[in-house]
Amino acid sequence: MSRGLDNNNPGNIRRSRVRYKGERAVSSDPEFRQFESVEWGYRAIFMLLYTYYHRHGCRTLRQMIDRYAPPSENPTSAYLRFVAERSGVAPDYVIDITNRALMIEIVSAISHFENGVPAERRAVERGWELYRE
Repeated sequence: MSRGLDNNNPGNIRRSRVRYKGERAVSSDPEFRQFESVEWGYRAIFMLLYTYYHRHGCRTLRQMIDRYAPPSENPTSAYLRFVAERSGVAPDYVIDITNRALMIEIVSAISHFENGVPAERRAVERGWELYRE
């Protein structure tokens, strides 16, 4: 199992001062967040993309992936290609972050790239439900 899935953090979101709902109070991973369940981890990805959209002006898949997976840490162009192909979203398409079906496809593709295995669809859907509550 991948580190992200072991941590219930399918997006491999790094630790920072920000706290997410469902995040474990005590983490044994010094670099990455740990969540109570994978659904809370998916919720965190939705929240992070929401923040990118509203706070940082990331409107397209390219802008979001460039911020989410910067070249200093990731093969960003390969990441973008993978997420675009798996989600069916063109890199420069302006994303409607309120579109449930679209966002579930994007987050599923991010999880697949990060962990090397397809995301469990029901868990991603539950993450969306937690995000929208």
